[in-house]
Amino acid sequence: MNSKEIKTKYEISKSIENTRKGFEESFEEGTLYNRQTQDKAHLERILHFLNINDGMKILDLGTGTGYLAFPIAGRYPKAEIIGLDIVQQALDKNQEKAVAEGMKNIQFVSYNSLIFPFADEAFDVVITRYALHHFPAIKDTFQEISRVLKPDGMFFLTDPTPNDDDTERLVDAYMQMKKDGHIRFYTKKEWLEVGKLAGLNYVDSFETHIRFPKKKQTALEIDDILNRFDKQVIKGYALEIIDDEIWITERVNNILFQKL
Repeated sequence: MNSKEIKTKYEISKSIENTRKGFEESFEEGTLYNRQTQDKAHLERILHFLNINDGMKILDLGTGTGYLAFPIAGRYPKAEIIGLDIVQQALDKNQEKAVAEGMKNIQFVSYNSLIFPFADEAFDVVITRYALHHFPAIKDTFQEISRVLKPDGMFFLTDPTPNDDDTERLVDAYMQMKKDGHIRFYTKKEWLEVGKLAGLNYVDSFETHIRFPKKKQTALEIDDILNRFDKQVIKGYALEIIDDEIWITERVNNILFQKL
């Protein structure tokens, strides 16, 4: 193993740990995390967009609080849903909730964010929501998604994307202010390229928006953003300070792939 490979593995490991710690803190905040991530209209659109049938085995990658997993399990009691994540604290709470609600078609599994703990061609569908921008080795992740999908299996992702004029990636600099392992947002074109490399063909897509708050840690952090980036780009994200929170609006890619 050469020095570059060692550095890469170290950086990946460090990124995963930052993400784990960041999400543990977010889950403890509870109400703010829910305000940042929940969107009933978007959830319903996803559920109508996915073609789920009885008997399907579905993997919810980066399941978090089970925001997608629980509604799918409830709506399709004859499908099997597995939520996969690196944050054991969230998974334990999810499992308790599943038991309390008598949901026998859902379970939650932890992993190290690199190799999925499943056999080849184990799933009919893989889904992921607001998670992939935290993954430090995105091409490897797509290879894993492809590996665990059955032939003709479907992969659906939903994740924010930078505005077209944000060439310097203001949005990534902003998201990285919260130390939760944010790597980067990807454009639709970039997702299609990564998917193609993993043997995943583009099928369909739609675009949505999300507007959410983040706690303002210090006055300097917002001043840094305002001073570093073009005002027109900042305006495009409708970045606004309200009391002790910073609000931002982001476009969201919702993309469906099929394994070759």
